[in-house]
Amino acid sequence: MEAVLKTRGLLSLPPNPTRARSLLNPSQGLKQRLFASKPLGLNGLSVSYKRVPSVVAKPHGIFPEQSFICKAEAAAAGDGQPMIGETEKKPKFLGIELVTLKKIIPLGLMFFCILFNYTILRDTKDVLVVTAKGSSAEIIPFLKTWVNLPMAVGFMLLYTKLANVLSKKALFYSVIVPFIIFFGAFGFLLYPLSNYIHPEALADKLLAVLGPRFLGPLAILRIWSFCLFYVMAELWGSVVISVLFWGFANQITTVDEAKRFYPLFGLGANVALIFSGRTVKYFSNLRKNLGPGVDGWAISLRGMMSIVVLMGAVICVLYWWVNTFVPLPTRSRKKKEKPKMGTMESLKFLVSSRYIRDLATLVVAYGISINLVEVTWKSKLKAQFPSPNEYSSFMGDFSTGTGIATFIMMLLSQFIFDKYGWGVAATITPTVLLLTGVGFFSLILFGDPFAPTLAKFGMTPLLAAVYVGALQNIFSKSAKYSLFDPCKEMAYIPLDEDTKVKGKAAIDVVCNPLGKSGGALIQQFMILTFGSLANSTPYLGGILMVIVFAWLSAARSLDVQFTALRREEELEKEMERAAVKIPIVSESGSVSPSGSSVDPVAGDSPGSSSETSTRSNI
Repeated sequence: MEAVLKTRGLLSLPPNPTRARSLLNPSQGLKQRLFASKPLGLNGLSVSYKRVPSVVAKPHGIFPEQSFICKAEAAAAGDGQPMIGETEKKPKFLGIELVTLKKIIPLGLMFFCILFNYTILRDTKDVLVVTAKGSSAEIIPFLKTWVNLPMAVGFMLLYTKLANVLSKKALFYSVIVPFIIFFGAFGFLLYPLSNYIHPEALADKLLAVLGPRFLGPLAILRIWSFCLFYVMAELWGSVVISVLFWGFANQITTVDEAKRFYPLFGLGANVALIFSGRTVKYFSNLRKNLGPGVDGWAISLRGMMSIVVLMGAVICVLYWWVNTFVPLPTRSRKKKEKPKMGTMESLKFLVSSRYIRDLATLVVAYGISINLVEVTWKSKLKAQFPSPNEYSSFMGDFSTGTGIATFIMMLLSQFIFDKYGWGVAATITPTVLLLTGVGFFSLILFGDPFAPTLAKFGMTPLLAAVYVGALQNIFSKSAKYSLFDPCKEMAYIPLDEDTKVKGKAAIDVVCNPLGKSGGALIQQFMILTFGSLANSTPYLGGILMVIVFAWLSAARSLDVQFTALRREEELEKEMERAAVKIPIVSESGSVSPSGSSVDPVAGDSPGSSSETSTRSNI
């Protein structure tokens, strides 16, 4: 319904005919002024004229009997738009509107809890599959390729179907609750029973028949519950962080709010990395205070999984609170109605979009690039720290270092976005990863000549490789969390809802593990071709350069498309704010639609014809 706002005074035309004509001139009329470069700031304003008996000096033959009352109808007045001559004042705290704080603070807390859990899960999954009996770091490429990727694709297909039948709230709870239940069950049920449910005897028989080349694939069968935990932890990063949280954040924030606050989300989130790293280290060191024969890792695991369940419950409570008490932002009213698409139709639609393809290239390129370096580093890490508790303790320190570096990068990221824009911010992460990756591979290839120098500092080449690899991962991940992730999530905001929901599911759930699996496949091929990972290192460095250059090209292409979409959305909003309806109210009270040529003074004078045309064009 339209709320009608009457003007505060009686507006009548001046007695000077020349003055009247100039007021009614289309080039200086109401329509021109409303669509001027500086809009009036009134949404949905409509103006109508109605004949009433004249109460002012009689015009000289122009409008001999009556003058007009100007009545303003604000179509958006019911939505809280300001009246004529007034500016809407919203309460602020520290220069930020309270309605914005009601969104940003809960979102920051949600991100804190989600990344707190992810850090614990990420460190724990590596400890479980790398240090388990009969397994090693060589299991990771096979695990990512033949287990993680198929489960990610299956989840994406299921998520796409659920998105068509469930509300957004029901979809959120339907996805996150099974994760919370599984991690709680693993710590208190599956891991204590692992000696009974793992087919170690069968795996030993198959290994004796097939040979040591199949150690990796057979390890997946041997420790299947640990591998399931690994996959669920990976999906927590792809699903809960990328799809659920960022999808929800994009739903309730505007682009301007995103530019201002998305980088700051990471400040609180990387405080979570620091605290969760300390938490992992604390529980990993519990073994020192336990007696002989006690499974210290089982006790550490139960404590960490209890925290994961508790944080999951907090995430659900925060999501409920935001949906209950925070209003959604006003989007452009121009909506494209799209029919519900099936799974294959959705995939075809996403593949046909250049915008989505460029986003997918960014995600896949990151996955391949980081995986080319990370697996080699983890193999060195296990050689240096073979015990689960020692490995986990080092990963706790690694997470803390990542949190500190990312916190610093987050402080710089807002300056980068404000000063240089989306395009420059999107190219920093691939550049950092390229430089640090080349440095790591160079140390692996040419590290032996540095052994005497390293010995003076109490380090071996192996320990130096572990530290350099850790620094490479810290710098790469800090650039990803502070710049790459905010850039990627901002790119979704201008898209329509259907593309946004299904595009995020396809890109974040499938393309993320696809990139990691692609890197794993490249490593498997290189190892089989050149005999070892060390022999294939120069070729891996060359592949890394090719992938990063493709990444940079996709980022530049996406920058052009994102800027165009952003301008189009802003133009639509400006046009909606300036849209004016001008109904004409006749003497009988009936209203003629806008654009009709009802002449209030037709036939009153010989020159009224041109004036009639002029007034009807206002």
